[in-house]
Amino acid sequence: MQIQKLGVVGAGQMGNGIAQVAAANGLQVLIYDITQPALDKAMQTITSSCDRLIKKSAITEAQKTEILSRIKTTTSMQDLAPVNMVVEAATENLQIKLEIFKKLDEIVNKDALLCTNTSSISITKIAAATARPDKVAGMHFMNPVPIMQLVEGIRGLQTSDETFKAVRILAEKMGKTFIEGRDMPGFIVNRILMPMINEACYALYEGIAEVEGIDQAMKLGTNQPMGPLTLADFIGLDTCLAIMQVLHDGLGDTKYRPCPLLVKYVEAGWLGRKSGRGFYKY
Repeated sequence: MQIQKLGVVGAGQMGNGIAQVAAANGLQVLIYDITQPALDKAMQTITSSCDRLIKKSAITEAQKTEILSRIKTTTSMQDLAPVNMVVEAATENLQIKLEIFKKLDEIVNKDALLCTNTSSISITKIAAATARPDKVAGMHFMNPVPIMQLVEGIRGLQTSDETFKAVRILAEKMGKTFIEGRDMPGFIVNRILMPMINEACYALYEGIAEVEGIDQAMKLGTNQPMGPLTLADFIGLDTCLAIMQVLHDGLGDTKYRPCPLLVKYVEAGWLGRKSGRGFYKY
């Protein structure tokens, strides 16, 4: 199957990044979200991202114009009916994703593939919410999508070889390195990354060091470009907590228990960069 028209569900930081990279590689893209302000913000973000790439001489002004011309937006899910593939990039919540996939299955043409950008939730469970489970797969992009090279490809139990091959081809067409992982909680990256971030939260919670000290120690001691608490703020503390809960519930091991301090920050609405406060103030 050749993917030419891509639907993106969710206009947040992952959705708009996926849309930008897809459009930059020749696809016609339709972004769906429930509110127009979210869509307007997504287009502003894509425009700003293109402007930064122009300053770095990575693209030209003409290429920016082409990218933007290939992206349309809508607040009606019905408009996704004719696309070849949908990538869902909604919030990391199982019930929300199941509801979205049930609706997509009813609306989008029956030959289209349905992918999810979930960073931890079972692809098999999401696929079972549809009447086309063989055409459902995980396509987990990394944030920020225009810069990060990895896409984790995840098969559900029901995913066909044909579907998975099409997902791989699309990821590579978008300039990404495609790595297959098993449909287990957290997949590859978050199975390793999130417990590290959670342990950094415990280090703060237990008074081992202050926020800046923890980040500096990890940057200088392990050569990471960004400290774990800075990274958590960038990802979103609510997303970090949701993934830790998936790991804890799915694997049943106490080593994945979310740090109480992380829970409290999320309860306080201190979600990181997107809320203006997390482990740091922005």
